[in-house]
Amino acid sequence: MARDGGELDGFHIGELPGGVGEQVSDFATEWEGVRFATRVWERQVEDGYRVDLRVHVLRGDQLTDLGALRDFLADYHERDPATAELAGFPHPDGPGLIGDTEAFWLTEPGVAVNVLSTADPTALRTIAEHVTRAL
Repeated sequence: MARDGGELDGFHIGELPGGVGEQVSDFATEWEGVRFATRVWERQVEDGYRVDLRVHVLRGDQLTDLGALRDFLADYHERDPATAELAGFPHPDGPGLIGDTEAFWLTEPGVAVNVLSTADPTALRTIAEHVTRAL
């Protein structure tokens, strides 16, 4: 059963699939001049906690286009951008890229959203499509 994820820094998280943990935490951080508003859904497991879903709203001057966003997130998540298997993702709020566990898009220069999920790729796409600018 899907549920609503609420609002985060000007964005509405409209649909969370069943199975996403009930424990929700919000964080505000900054890295390399980009401000993050983050919401995390997790669950308790035998060895501690498991994160099921993270939504980041990013705001920073260097997020000028989709390529700059991709490069920034590769550095932030400490991965090689050349090995990332990402496809074009026409999000309703702006151009994006999507893979098996991550989707991101630029809503306007300086503002972007990054969704990371342990759900299957179809559920990730659904979650990401339902993260939209709040009215």
